[in-house]
Amino acid sequence: MNHKNRWIFLLLAILTVVNIYANTSGLSILRYFTKPLLMPLLIAAYVKGHERKNFFSRLMISGLLFSWLGDIFLLPEDGDGIYFILGLSCFLTTHIIYIIYFAKIRPEGKSFLRQYPFLLVFIGIYGAGLLYLLWPTLGALKIPVGVYAIIICSMLIMALWQYKRIPRPASILFITGAAMFVTSDSILAINKFRQATPFAGILIMATYVAAQVLIVLGSLSHQQQQALSGQQ
Repeated sequence: MNHKNRWIFLLLAILTVVNIYANTSGLSILRYFTKPLLMPLLIAAYVKGHERKNFFSRLMISGLLFSWLGDIFLLPEDGDGIYFILGLSCFLTTHIIYIIYFAKIRPEGKSFLRQYPFLLVFIGIYGAGLLYLLWPTLGALKIPVGVYAIIICSMLIMALWQYKRIPRPASILFITGAAMFVTSDSILAINKFRQATPFAGILIMATYVAAQVLIVLGSLSHQQQQALSGQQ
C-alpha cells in the first residue's frame, strides 16, 4: 500500500462497512448499490499500486473480475438456482486463477509443505469434514459444492506452498488471505445449507473482503520484489 492507492483502500473499507450495515438492516437498495463497487475499487487499488502489466498482474485482475461477477450473480437475496450456480462458477474460476498465480511463482528453497506435510492432512480433513456436514442438505448441488470445496482447499495449499520460498511479507499475506477466503466460504455454506449462523452476514462479508485485500497486498508485495530483482 502506498500514497497512490491508500485512499482507494480507505474508500473500500468504508463501502464494506456500509454494505455490511445494509445486509444486517435489510436495506436491499443500499446493498445492491454498494456490493458491485467493492471489487472494482480493489482492482483500481491494485492497478494504482502496481503499474506494470505482466502475467501476474493480468492473473490478479482476472481473478478480481470473476469475483465481481460472482458478487453480482449472488446479489439476489433468494440466490438459488441458476444465479447461485453462476456465482459459484465465477468464484470457482477466481480460486483456479489464484492457484495458477501461486503455481507460476518460481520460489527458491525447500517447500514448507514438505517440511510439515501434516498441514496437507489437516486441510484435507477440514475440507472433508465440511462436506460431510453439508452433504445431507446439498441435494442436486452435491457435485458442484464438492468440486468447489476441493478447489478452495487446493488454493489454500498452494498459498502455503509459497511460505519460506518467497519473501516473508508476501507469503504471509497470501496465506492469511487464502485462509480468510476458506473461512468466508465455509460460513456462507453452513449458513445456506446447514443452519443459520449468528452474525453470518457480517462474518461472510468481512472475511471475504479481507481475504481479497490480503491477496491483493500479497501480490503487490510480490510484484515489488520482482521489480527489485529485475524479473518480468
